[in-house]
Amino acid sequence: MRRFVFIAVFSLCFGGWAVAQQQSQSDPEQPGRNQPPPRSDRDKEAEAGESSSRDTRVDLSPPKDDAKNHPNSGVVASDPEAEPSGDVQEMHPWNPYRALKDDEVGDYYFKRKSYRAALARYQDALVWKEKDAVANFRMAQCYEKLDQPGQAITHYQEYLKILPEGPFAKEAQKALQKLKAEARNETSEKTQSKP
Repeated sequence: MRRFVFIAVFSLCFGGWAVAQQQSQSDPEQPGRNQPPPRSDRDKEAEAGESSSRDTRVDLSPPKDDAKNHPNSGVVASDPEAEPSGDVQEMHPWNPYRALKDDEVGDYYFKRKSYRAALARYQDALVWKEKDAVANFRMAQCYEKLDQPGQAITHYQEYLKILPEGPFAKEAQKALQKLKAEARNETSEKTQSKP
């Protein structure tokens, strides 16, 4: 009997709640209750059916005082004496993460004594990060191993320009002294051997 009373009370409460919900949704005293919410992208000036988010024009013009605030923005870094212009003249890819990955792969090949493959990866690193000191130092080592002392000297010097007090600076200076001494010895031997 208790169960029957409980079920009857529960169904009356639930039924009453359902009826109240239906009446509140169709109540004529609350206009707009069944209408969708207002759209936030409609302005008073916008025409009906037009959204401000449909504007796809992109403004590429520079700010008003851009030339005054940034006088050398059009000059290419490789040509410091060039006159500034408003157009971008040259773009370089820059991705230090890719450069770091190329350095790591180059180190792998260098440890395996595959100096040409290592050299190619260090060159790739310089594409992604122009002033990569580690790539310059390792390239110099590769050129030294490949018996190209002129290129090795150039990259050791570039490393020392970038990081004069870097972790490989002493090693680079020693290698430079050794390579320059060998170059002097070769030139003196050539001049002495000519009659």
